[in-house]
Amino acid sequence: MYHDRDIKSVFEGLGTSDAGLSSEEAEKRLLEYGKNELEEGEKISSLKLFLSQFKSLLILILIAAALVSAGLGEIVDAIVIMFTVFLAGMLGFVQEYRAEKAIDLLKSLTAPEALVIREGTEIEIPSSELVPGDIILLEVGNRVPADGRLVEAVNLRADESALTGESVPVRKDSVVLPPETEASDRLNLVYSGTVVTYGRGRAVVTATGMHSTFGTLAGLLGKIERERTPLQESLDQFGKVIGAATLVVVTFVVGLGILRGFTFFDMFLWGVALAVAAIPEALPAVVTVGLGLGVRRMVKRHALVRRLPSVETLGATNIICSDKTGTLTQNKMTVEKIYVDGKVLEVTGNGYTPEGEFLRNPDLKPVSPESPQLRRLLITGALCNDASLVLKEEIWDIRGDPTEAALVVAAAKAGFRKSELEAGYRRVGEVPFSSERKRMTTLNLSSDGVIAYSKGAPEVILASCTKILLNGRTEPLNSALREEILGSVRDMAGQALRVMAFAYKPIEEDVDEDKGQELEQELEQELELEQEQERKQRPPISPSPEMAKEAEEDMIFAGLTGMRDPPRQEVREAIRTCKEAGIRTVMITGDHRTTALAVAEELGIFREGDLVLTGTELEGMEDREFEAVVEKVSVYARVYPTSKLRVVEALKKKGYVVAMTGDGVNDAPALKAADMGIAMGITGTDVSKEASSMILTDDNFASIVAAVEEGRNIFKNIKNFIVYGLTCHIGEVLIVLAAVLYWQILPLIAVQILWINLITDGLPPMALSVEPPDRGLMRQKPRNVKEGLITRKEITAGLAIGGLIAVQALLVLVWALESGFSLAKLQTLIFTLVVLSEMFNAFNWRSDRYSVFTLGLFSNRPLLYAVGITLLLQLFVVYSPVLQLAFRTVPLSLSDWGVILPLSLTTLLAVELVKFMEARRYK
Repeated sequence: MYHDRDIKSVFEGLGTSDAGLSSEEAEKRLLEYGKNELEEGEKISSLKLFLSQFKSLLILILIAAALVSAGLGEIVDAIVIMFTVFLAGMLGFVQEYRAEKAIDLLKSLTAPEALVIREGTEIEIPSSELVPGDIILLEVGNRVPADGRLVEAVNLRADESALTGESVPVRKDSVVLPPETEASDRLNLVYSGTVVTYGRGRAVVTATGMHSTFGTLAGLLGKIERERTPLQESLDQFGKVIGAATLVVVTFVVGLGILRGFTFFDMFLWGVALAVAAIPEALPAVVTVGLGLGVRRMVKRHALVRRLPSVETLGATNIICSDKTGTLTQNKMTVEKIYVDGKVLEVTGNGYTPEGEFLRNPDLKPVSPESPQLRRLLITGALCNDASLVLKEEIWDIRGDPTEAALVVAAAKAGFRKSELEAGYRRVGEVPFSSERKRMTTLNLSSDGVIAYSKGAPEVILASCTKILLNGRTEPLNSALREEILGSVRDMAGQALRVMAFAYKPIEEDVDEDKGQELEQELEQELELEQEQERKQRPPISPSPEMAKEAEEDMIFAGLTGMRDPPRQEVREAIRTCKEAGIRTVMITGDHRTTALAVAEELGIFREGDLVLTGTELEGMEDREFEAVVEKVSVYARVYPTSKLRVVEALKKKGYVVAMTGDGVNDAPALKAADMGIAMGITGTDVSKEASSMILTDDNFASIVAAVEEGRNIFKNIKNFIVYGLTCHIGEVLIVLAAVLYWQILPLIAVQILWINLITDGLPPMALSVEPPDRGLMRQKPRNVKEGLITRKEITAGLAIGGLIAVQALLVLVWALESGFSLAKLQTLIFTLVVLSEMFNAFNWRSDRYSVFTLGLFSNRPLLYAVGITLLLQLFVVYSPVLQLAFRTVPLSLSDWGVILPLSLTTLLAVELVKFMEARRYK
């Protein structure tokens, strides 16, 4: 890097000069280094991306089932299955197609034109033709076209939020910096894609295209491949189990049937019927609908999910890596403490709303804003200031630097509106802030004459003061008072507050009347020039050195302010909820170590025994060394663009499911690599949003916690309706298997099995997907993603309930045979019994923990409607003459209902008994 080299050395290293490159040399370098553009990797065609959606084993099994159904003449079944498969594939394609647009958006952040010096002449060229060694000119509003080392900087500030995530514009300088200076503090470098917000400058280009900071990020984005979500892995695993089990059972039944004397063709048809019974044809559609409904609920909780399978990933998340600024904090710099008249005051209020009180420590008694000392301090802060407070659609907002805006808001809380103050204290001169001076001074003309107002670093302001305002009078500033002020500075700094000092001076007292008139005339002339410069959007012209020196000598000390970006009020509770839910929160910020640690301790993120790492410390660690301590680090400060990606990869290697928040371009690689990338909807760049899986519409950490709860609930509901369907399929297989092997009777024909699958896998599971969260859901530990979708517990439940339904059916079969019923009536009884049992079973799977009566029988109205509609459809199938022909059913009598209804009710009662016993044992 060039931050530690002087300009002459930089020019020599890049083979250039202050006059820039020659046209011939620029052309040579363009061939050598290539265009100043972001390269595109090999693009996946839309067709290939679409076809990749059908690689899931479960999808392939369903396609095979559709082909077999079509081959047997069951065209309707084949069409329904294929439509389900197409729908699931299309949704996945749309989501992934959008996600791959991140690099295209990176391109939009590069400047189209650049102003350069070549052969001593200023010319405008396409930014794509810039090469290392070019001299570029930077002005207000310009997007920096390439990485560069500053040659000249006049009050230059740049908005680097796209790279760092920090919203405060960075002051730039051309001075030589020490070699060990952290990347985030290299003020003599400018980066492509950032924006000049103030001042002007010249820089020599040091890196272009894929070698620039943006190019490095684009390269990382192109290399990172999204991993499959836990749900996708679980569904694949489930598909393998279903496929293997179906193959084994069907082969066994067909082989045994042939040995028992049945023809191969008959046994093939029965095998197909068993396969249809075993395979959950509607599962992809129901899962898609369940996820879609979950997405709709999450939008209401300020979380917009971009990748559908990622919805439930939040439920498995056990680490959330969060930005500080704007996510954990309000991103609204606020004055919280004031030192004035020898006392420390607390300032109340929230955000930019100009409402609050000034309370004296330690008794917290209100202090009147009309107090001469407090009034003078607040007026000084408001007038020596370029920010403003505005009301937009009944919401208070700021214009300008957030630090300056905090002073305007503090003054407004006391009733001193900047616009009104400026009418009585017209600015007629200004000595702008610079990194060397560390202060800003304005000259304001009032009815009392010209007054100088100054603000800046406490040690600088204090050194220029000889007096202090105490008890309404101007007193000499002695050494004891100076030490007391410096003690207050140390106290505020120890609380991670940004401390600023203020002073003033009525300068007309030091000049006679003639000189005073000359001074006012000089200032009026400079004001006209300044206004002309403002119209050209350049920095204002400063007063003469003599005037500046006179204004900033023998000043009167007014006081101190301590400000910070305060934590969001709801975040502390959200982090406590995360701890209860077994989720650890890690802060990653570009802010300084002290500030980051103070906020982390206040919010409960940093605990005794935890570690804090800076970007420099992290970069100096080997991967193995870092992975050994990554689980202990709860705060990362002054991080580099690549640090977040490294943190994500290290945590994932340890087996964690990682959610990562971000808003800048520098966050995009980490967002894409994380299991759950969460972008900020308000402050986030388009690049970060496109690289993410979810977008927070309110940029609030508390919304992440709400989304985690919703994600857990979505997974719980998906698992419950899959197990519900599994019990149905197991029951059908066991019924057919037992009846065929023992009684040589097919208890259900293929069309009846398809109907059962259609109505039991249709409306009730969709209704189960809107089941609200169980009590205590956020007091449970995150699920283990290695367990898969269906664990031993769910398989046991499926076999038990499926076995119970099979026993019910076989009891009916024995009763029907002994009663001499026809085969059609026997099949109708079993057919209807299975439907009834599955409707009662739907209530079982509202929760795998709580009784349906504890949850409230009417708390899930969609389920009541789904069961009601299903039963109504079943009555049509049993009693409608047209449907009787299609489904080979016969009407049932009241006595028949009197047998199958109580028998099917045992499905609900048996599970209720098990839940009751488990609850007692748990207590």
